[in-house]
Amino acid sequence: MRLRNIKNAQDIISKSEYLVSNPKDYQGKYNKLFNNNHNIEIEIGTGKGNFIINKAKQNPNINFIGIEKYASVLVKCIKKLDDLRLDNLKIINIDANEIDEVFAKEVSKIYLNFSDPWPKKKHANRRLTSPLFLDKYAKVFKKDCLIELKTDNKNLFEYSLVNLSQKNYLFDEVKLDLYSDLDKDNIPTEYETKFVNLGMPIYKLVAQCKIAKKK
Repeated sequence: MRLRNIKNAQDIISKSEYLVSNPKDYQGKYNKLFNNNHNIEIEIGTGKGNFIINKAKQNPNINFIGIEKYASVLVKCIKKLDDLRLDNLKIINIDANEIDEVFAKEVSKIYLNFSDPWPKKKHANRRLTSPLFLDKYAKVFKKDCLIELKTDNKNLFEYSLVNLSQKNYLFDEVKLDLYSDLDKDNIPTEYETKFVNLGMPIYKLVAQCKIAKKK
């Protein structure tokens, strides 16, 4: 999908109080940024922000951080925040590859919502549930690893199930059609609403893994 270039997007988001302009400076100490010791949950690929904004509204005792690579997409999220006061939400404009340079043993949960499936085999390492990324996530989790994923792409879903299993994740939830048994607290993303309206099934998993203690 071609992204629409928005003029001055970087300048617009840089003026937002929600943007963390120097995220690597807070590695290992994001609780100081939020000024509390609440759990930190992150969404990789925040897009236009519907999911992360509503998560923050509904859970004031959890700190949320949305990560998005593209400034032109993030502008729409920032504009939604203009008239809101959410002290438990921050936004970071980085590539997901940098996640282990931005966080260190402080994240409680990762959300992966409708991530790019990167269908070509040669691009497999770019998928957000590739072994490469799962190893990065292991470095940022505070205690146990907890990942929640939603996608419309069956191949990505199956790929994720295999890789998570191989990394010793256990599944708390696996749904092949989320809307046939919809969670009461489900928050749809913009893509999710679009796909559901087209009659497409939404796949969901919640997986966790105990981090091995060093001897």
